[in-house]
Amino acid sequence: MTDSYAGLDDAAVAAAAARAGADVVRALYGRRLARIDKGGGDFATAADIEAEKAILGVLREARPDDAVLGEEGGPQGAAGAVRQWLVDPLCGTHNYAVGTMLVAVNVALRGGGAAAVADPFGGEVFLTDGENAWVRHDGADTLLAPTSATRLVDVNLDPPFPGAPGFRAVDLLARPAFVDRFRPRVVSTTLALAWVAAGKRAAYVTDGGDLSGSVHFAAGIALCEAAGCVVTGIDGAPIGRTGRGLVVAADGETHGLLMSMIGSPGEHRG
Repeated sequence: MTDSYAGLDDAAVAAAAARAGADVVRALYGRRLARIDKGGGDFATAADIEAEKAILGVLREARPDDAVLGEEGGPQGAAGAVRQWLVDPLCGTHNYAVGTMLVAVNVALRGGGAAAVADPFGGEVFLTDGENAWVRHDGADTLLAPTSATRLVDVNLDPPFPGAPGFRAVDLLARPAFVDRFRPRVVSTTLALAWVAAGKRAAYVTDGGDLSGSVHFAAGIALCEAAGCVVTGIDGAPIGRTGRGLVVAADGETHGLLMSMIGSPGEHRG
């Protein structure tokens, strides 16, 4: 290991890895990049692949005994490793491919609390050690402070929709109670989770199964939990192996309002 990573704690390693990926994403932005078909309308680009390589380079040097699960490369490292890092090198590939700068780089230690989400174009790195969460920008660290003051709620409308017909995110946007209290946004990247932790969004809602161990969501979930957000599934249950989707809110009141609008499965049929 080089001196550059000697003595770094897991949060600092996560931040360094996310920054390395963000540097690649930023450097390749605007180029004509071939698309690598992944099926189901999903694809990767050279930026995804190269950013993951940069992240793995940091993790291998800083934590050579740890395993990695990458969005593009899959599981790597020793099969019997005690610890595993979850890596999403470019969350928002569709945005990126058409020149939209709303993307994120996610790095999280599975079950370890440490995580980082880098915004390649905003210059911010959101990170947590599992107890506190803060944002690093221009060399300065600021503790994250969730608030629902913006009234902006990001709702993930990307397929698949495992909760349908019982729960359909698009139906939430049409509910009068939602329109009266909130204003919807669709960022289509888990950068929105970091924004809830930072007070830039009041909440985030997505369908899905267990997202706690997802390379896409683990880092954002860790940030929100450490920042003091309310984090549950769309059924109000704790996230985990039996969880369904994700509702992350800046405070209990906002979470309660959203849960009342999501309601029971039968309320969204038809």
